[in-house]
Amino acid sequence: MEQSLVDDLRLAHVLADNADSLTMARFKALDLRVSMKPDMTEVSDADVAVEEAIRRNLSRARPRDAVHGEEGEDTGWGPRRWVIDPIDGTRNFVRGVPVWATLIALMDGPDVVAGLVSAPALGRRWWASVGGGAYTGKSLAAASRLQVSAVGKATDASLSYSSIHGWIDSGRGQQFVDLMRDCWRTRAYGDFWSYMLVAEGAVDIACEPDLALHDMAALVPIVNEAGGTFTNIDGRPGPVGPGALATNGLLHAETLRLLAPAEPTEQLDLG
Repeated sequence: MEQSLVDDLRLAHVLADNADSLTMARFKALDLRVSMKPDMTEVSDADVAVEEAIRRNLSRARPRDAVHGEEGEDTGWGPRRWVIDPIDGTRNFVRGVPVWATLIALMDGPDVVAGLVSAPALGRRWWASVGGGAYTGKSLAAASRLQVSAVGKATDASLSYSSIHGWIDSGRGQQFVDLMRDCWRTRAYGDFWSYMLVAEGAVDIACEPDLALHDMAALVPIVNEAGGTFTNIDGRPGPVGPGALATNGLLHAETLRLLAPAEPTEQLDLG
């Protein structure tokens, strides 16, 4: 791994440490302020505070880099771009469910070269850089390497997702139901958690029909460096939609086939 990427990953950990302090201080806070954005998704004062803090720190540490975040406008220029999701799983955060995380990624042009996911309420953190492997642990110095599973058939596979409603709305509801039927086990772990479980080898397939860049970027190198495959649901590599599909690699082609767009006359059968 290049020294510059090592330094960038160290910076990502520093940014995540600060974000963890902010989010944990507001998690389950009685005075947490929540509002609705124009797209009718929830945003809390913690989302805004974390992104603003990360942007301030990046402006000092990497002033030449661009920044793309969920809550603020794009800033900066050039090929290097930090992609931030201050709280992935805001609805969980608001309801007191501990499955939420701060996602930090670094892109060089169209490629994600480093990613970090920090879930302080779970006491977990995952990170990776291209060519440097994928890890989980408390810090760079205390980590274990991630490895995807070796499951080779859908009938033996564990599938994780967020919600079936999005699949119905996407026009691929029947395909997703068929995939669920084919798999050995299905659970809705949801959000970042599904993809980290793929990287750990605990889940074999994770997919969602509609995600934004800030939802996906940090996940890509972690899944890929753990030996898996991360594409959109049409098979294009990287963090560009529609949606996302992460597998252990062995199941990727079969899953893409099952999720292929439906014929216009196909009807959803939940029976």
